[in-house]
Amino acid sequence: MLRIMSLNVGSLFEPDWETRRHEVVAQILQADADVVCLQELWRESADVGITEWLVEALGQAGLPYHFIFGGHGFGAFGEQNPDFRFGSAVLSRWPIEDQHLWALPTAEDPHDPLPAMMPWELLHARTAGLDIFTTHLAPAPTHGRHRKLQVLEIDKLIREIRADLDSYEWGGQRVLVPPILTGDFNAEPDSDEIRFLKGFTTFNERTTFFQDAWAVAGDDGPGYTSDWRTHPLSEMLNIHRKRIDYIFVGDPFRRAGNVGRVLDCRVVANEPITGVQASDHRGLIAEITWPTRPD
Repeated sequence: MLRIMSLNVGSLFEPDWETRRHEVVAQILQADADVVCLQELWRESADVGITEWLVEALGQAGLPYHFIFGGHGFGAFGEQNPDFRFGSAVLSRWPIEDQHLWALPTAEDPHDPLPAMMPWELLHARTAGLDIFTTHLAPAPTHGRHRKLQVLEIDKLIREIRADLDSYEWGGQRVLVPPILTGDFNAEPDSDEIRFLKGFTTFNERTTFFQDAWAVAGDDGPGYTSDWRTHPLSEMLNIHRKRIDYIFVGDPFRRAGNVGRVLDCRVVANEPITGVQASDHRGLIAEITWPTRPD
């Protein structure tokens, strides 16, 4: 079985990061996940950043990880420090075998400069034969047309990385874990961009399918990962209580040993361990069938 965690840590914009980062470490330690995907991290230079600090703290606490960080320059931060990067990270129990980073597109919008001003990324890590992708999409409720372009690009890039690994021949069974896509999508389950990823609608005559881990194996609750009523860091936003963070698992149809089946999904980082909230987001953990998991 594979246990994977995803959490937007909000390290740059939300207050009290110097305190909250210890809560992030505590939440990751409690999760004890094989793979951890984190969004909204920053790096000051090639080897100094939030990811490095988190991984060092986790290692000192007895949970060592291999990791990659991927991000892009960001406006005024880049003007002050050309090496500054804002992006995502993947932590894994196993070595990282390959990695890619892509910038995601936005639509032209002269009335709202934010989507084009901020970097939006897709980060890929191949580890223990798994293809793990994590992303962060345009944030506002009004940014659906930007996110539409972004999920189309994400689906295209995942297909390019996977090539023929997910091809199916009649009468056969595929043996590999399907691609896993995590992150902060800033979109609710009934939005067009999420419905596209789940195979409920088409964009530009294109279709795809990923399992939404919460829809497959979550409990009967709403699965909110952003909730202004219970999360003090979300109180500043006049938005719905909503589920905007996801773990998606690619099509598991006819795979040997049910590899890729989502067995469980739960919301995490909703109850503080150290006395403060880890982030303005809650996280997710999914458990996925993986018969050939290495030691």
